[in-house]
Amino acid sequence: MGLRREDFIWEYTDEPHASRRREILAKYPQMKKLFGYDWRISLQFCATVIIQVFMAYMVRNMSWTELIILTYVVSGTLNHSLSVGLHELSHNLAFGPHRPLANRLLGYFANLPMGVPAFITFKKYHRDHHKYLAVDGWDPDLPTRIEAKMFSSTLGKILYVGLLPITYSLRPILVMPKKIDILEIQNLVIQLTFDFLIYYFLGYKSLFYLVIGTLLGLGFHPISGHFIAEHYVFIKGFETYSYYGPLNLITFNVGYHNEHHDFPNIPCWRLPEVRKIAPEFYDNLPCHNSWIKVLYDFITCTEMGPYSRIHRDYKVTSEYAIINKNKNVQVIRDSLSNDIVSEKKIE
Repeated sequence: MGLRREDFIWEYTDEPHASRRREILAKYPQMKKLFGYDWRISLQFCATVIIQVFMAYMVRNMSWTELIILTYVVSGTLNHSLSVGLHELSHNLAFGPHRPLANRLLGYFANLPMGVPAFITFKKYHRDHHKYLAVDGWDPDLPTRIEAKMFSSTLGKILYVGLLPITYSLRPILVMPKKIDILEIQNLVIQLTFDFLIYYFLGYKSLFYLVIGTLLGLGFHPISGHFIAEHYVFIKGFETYSYYGPLNLITFNVGYHNEHHDFPNIPCWRLPEVRKIAPEFYDNLPCHNSWIKVLYDFITCTEMGPYSRIHRDYKVTSEYAIINKNKNVQVIRDSLSNDIVSEKKIE
């Protein structure tokens, strides 16, 4: 048994994915053939949404015992699957960056069974997770100090996992708020209209099945192990971990997380090819084989907890180095979006 962590793990080097990407492309230029999009992702979305609407119809007159079981097992699993599918759409990997409307409409559609609007807001903040991986105050995926202090005990970590859908969705909005745009309003209106129709035609049990399924599925659920598995430091010196188990089949290969961060423009179903083409870059990296074990280890291991994340200062990133190659240039950022809005020469 080790000591409980009382601070994050601070690194003073840039994130590893950009440099590994350059090395892999230099050695295996054929990797670029995997870049692009895969419209077949939309078929998985359609099948899942149809199943969820059918299930919402089937549970409308069930007993509460049956309803709760199906909400956790079926709705929780399928809605979590849809949520990680939205991650694919946030990268425009269904129809490509040149067809943003098609990707957006599919995102609205895939979001429907989840009961709460998530697609546009997730897409807006997820870009920062890739651009500023583990950068303190910039990466919305990083737990805050308040979360770390509140949820570091064993009981706290159990609550932390159960509350993941709430902290994961509210943290970016509260910590690094951005202006609400028209697309988020569209997402909200479409979602509320769908929820009203489910309630009006099928009843409150059907709406319960969908909405609570999202909360349970993204909380204390076996698939939720991927939230912890991806970037929590289980082995010193490694900040991103892949998972190669069977649950990838229903989660759009989200387990191939090192591969995804190395090549975020490769669609999910092509990610296994990345490892096959360049095995020497991935076979020696630590990985997970069970998301359930990840949750168990996270909760029971004293050294693990919300503090078990790498944090780095923005000044060690390659972006900072590029922007500040001219030391006489002052970078001014939008306080809401973190986007560079101007560069002013210092006299």
